[in-house]
Amino acid sequence: MHIKISGHHITVTPAIEASILEKFARVERHFDHINSMQVVLSLDNHHTDCSHKGQSNHKAEAILRVPGAELFAQACADDMYASIAMLSEKLDRQVKRHKERQMSRY
Repeated sequence: MHIKISGHHITVTPAIEASILEKFARVERHFDHINSMQVVLSLDNHHTDCSHKGQSNHKAEAILRVPGAELFAQACADDMYASIAMLSEKLDRQVKRHKERQMSRY
């Protein structure tokens, strides 16, 4: 699986990259037909629907490409590592659901 990690208003450090690779290894264990994954990390300092006024908003988004579908998830938290963990849990649930749907077709 090819993972592309990029940052918007944030520098992707080796520690953040290692955390992403560790968390998404679980997703790959549940479904090994993943073609590619694109992860975008962003830091916004303004009020949005998933942030509190005056606090930083750490957002992680991912697009997972599997045969026959594209899975998208995003997570927001006050800490980048927390948003990465929430994102991996969301993608894990989506991958399991996608796998179950494929198995039920056959």
